[in-house]
Amino acid sequence: MKLEGHTVLVTGGATGIGFGIAELFAAAGSTVIISGRRQEALDSAREKLPGLVTASFDLSRGEERERLAKWLTEKHPALDVLVNNAGIQQRIDVHDAGFWTLTRQELAINLEAPIHLSHLLLPILSRNKGSCIINVSSGLAFVPLSRAPVYCATKAAIHSFTQSLRWQVKRDGVEVIEIIPPAVNTDLGGVGLHSRDTPVDEFIAAVKEQLAAGKLEITHGFSGKTSQGSRQELDATFQRMNG
Repeated sequence: MKLEGHTVLVTGGATGIGFGIAELFAAAGSTVIISGRRQEALDSAREKLPGLVTASFDLSRGEERERLAKWLTEKHPALDVLVNNAGIQQRIDVHDAGFWTLTRQELAINLEAPIHLSHLLLPILSRNKGSCIINVSSGLAFVPLSRAPVYCATKAAIHSFTQSLRWQVKRDGVEVIEIIPPAVNTDLGGVGLHSRDTPVDEFIAAVKEQLAAGKLEITHGFSGKTSQGSRQELDATFQRMNG
């Protein structure tokens, strides 16, 4: 996939992996729109990367997703790349009193939003040549971390949905790519939890290289192993991670 000449929406694009992806496309000369819930984070991203278009929407809410799709249709009809990146990771236990409230939040942002946006924006994408949907899942889609059970479940579902979506939108001329990160040094799940993990720049460099090579599943390190592991290997990894 070429990075230049696109109009791109990156959800959750103000920080972390999302901002790294936004930088990739912007550096190649594409028009980049980032969405997020926190205006201060969007403003900070635009200061770092002048030229970004920012859009404040709460994608956990269906009506906000519909409002975003309407805004894009009216203001950015050339949209040809959707990057479903926004997500949250919560360390929760099924015994917790607030488990279901937290679970619903995670389901809404991590699973409902990318599926709904793929549906809402498909009419725009299918009108524009060379369009692409990029879904960000996780290496934990294949081997769950029991401390973040709902996060892992949503990413497993996104992996499955991406495979079916790729098949269904062939006739629309829309390519579907899955980015499968390992643990990356971002604030996902809490500040400092991933400080010893893969640097964002290292992972984004791997994304750039694999996009250029035309890969439909982009991995790095741990996620490369888990996405291709046998059942026996994955079971052993699960025991090591959660033992």
